[in-house]
Amino acid sequence: MTAFDDLMTFQRETSALGQVAGRLGWDQETVMPKGAAPQRGEEKAAMAAILHARRCDPRVAEWLAVVEAPDPIGAAQLREIRRAYDRATKVPADLARALARITTRAHGIWAQARADEEVAAFLPVLEEVVALRRQEAQALADDGDPYDALVEDYERATTGAQIAAIFDAMRPRLVALRAAVLERPAPKALEGSFDETRQMKLSRQLARAFGYDMHHGRVDKAVHPFSSGSGMDVRITTRTNPLDPFNCLYSTIHEVGHAAYEQNISRDFLLTPLGRGVSMGVHESQSRIYENQLGRSRAFTGWMYGQMRDAFGDFGIEGPDAFYATVNTVHRGYIRTEADEVQYNLHVMLRFELERALMSGDLAVCDLEAAWNDRFKADFGYPVDKPSNGCLQDVHWSEGLFGYFPTYSLGNVYAGCLYQALRQAVPDLEDQLALGDTSGATGWLAENVQRHGGLYEPREVIARASGMEPGPEPLLDYLEAKFGALYGL
Repeated sequence: MTAFDDLMTFQRETSALGQVAGRLGWDQETVMPKGAAPQRGEEKAAMAAILHARRCDPRVAEWLAVVEAPDPIGAAQLREIRRAYDRATKVPADLARALARITTRAHGIWAQARADEEVAAFLPVLEEVVALRRQEAQALADDGDPYDALVEDYERATTGAQIAAIFDAMRPRLVALRAAVLERPAPKALEGSFDETRQMKLSRQLARAFGYDMHHGRVDKAVHPFSSGSGMDVRITTRTNPLDPFNCLYSTIHEVGHAAYEQNISRDFLLTPLGRGVSMGVHESQSRIYENQLGRSRAFTGWMYGQMRDAFGDFGIEGPDAFYATVNTVHRGYIRTEADEVQYNLHVMLRFELERALMSGDLAVCDLEAAWNDRFKADFGYPVDKPSNGCLQDVHWSEGLFGYFPTYSLGNVYAGCLYQALRQAVPDLEDQLALGDTSGATGWLAENVQRHGGLYEPREVIARASGMEPGPEPLLDYLEAKFGALYGL
């Protein structure tokens, strides 16, 4: 056995334990009894301590000091191991345990506060989460910007200033498009009530249509849709609303994009540092292109219209063209996950600016609700009506995921680049989608993006697949063309 072999064996064991820890989170969101939350917090804290100890194990440093990569793939594995080890050893073990414990407790408090519309019930524990994440960020920052250190967890080699510059470039065209569209008459809305059992049945059908391997996955209900796991066990959740089946169906397609990425990574990388999505921005590019450029396209919604009629009967929309307009309605609303393509990124920008201020100390946790409401009114033109539609709507901050939000919009930017290349690579794409066949598109994405896992750096993955350096112009051009045509602009 070489040092490389010993190191990779150790890493695979650590990755396996990480998957077990992730399964605890999936269970907590789906089937865990509410009363089990305190014990689950201790279980997750114990797992976090074990994983932190392994990630900081001195043997890793000893192996890295003498190891030689056997090939380019091995060199990429070592690159990721060194990066993770350097990062893990900067965070004290007691801080890692405290973060695992407090975020588990905070999640339950957030869920109840959201249900009760009581921001004050959540803010004290959020203040603890923010304080601990600030400590972690300072430990990681090496005298740099602490927020940048947190972004590194999700989109490495990217700074808050770089993200702000991208968002500043996007905002004027998005605001102008939104204003123009909202002056036009809205398409007709769905009518009636939609059986939630049938919604779940159709959501599983759509998951399969987008290539989700149900032999290595499952679809369950949760408060907040998410994807969990990698390799041979990748699970997703969705949610239902009897008056809004699109919430369920498009949440499912979105999460399938995440899950397909993990399922399609080369099995040669299973349970290794390369055996997962390279960044959350690249991950989000897959979920957004599945959901929007493919799932909300005129061609695919024409096929989906028939599936909806079969599942629910008459719902007040006559014909595929009218259905396409309804699916793509630009509407006033509060919820990021339910936002249309035109306005979605504006929701992300709001969160990015607020969490950056929280981490810097420019915004106190006790002032978060007022700051959110003021920013929302300024950005969207109408007031927040209740906390669950405002600062309590997202799960992320309760779980300490600061630095995560901007990757949603980076994913949209990446998806715009990929879609431009995809349309050139699959010239009969619309004909395929009109038959409910996504295999041309999903196969191209699997081959050019997903199978590589963490082999390349995030921006390199997109550049190699799309043939261009990532930038917002393809996304903005796509949005203006699509919604300009839909709304007669």
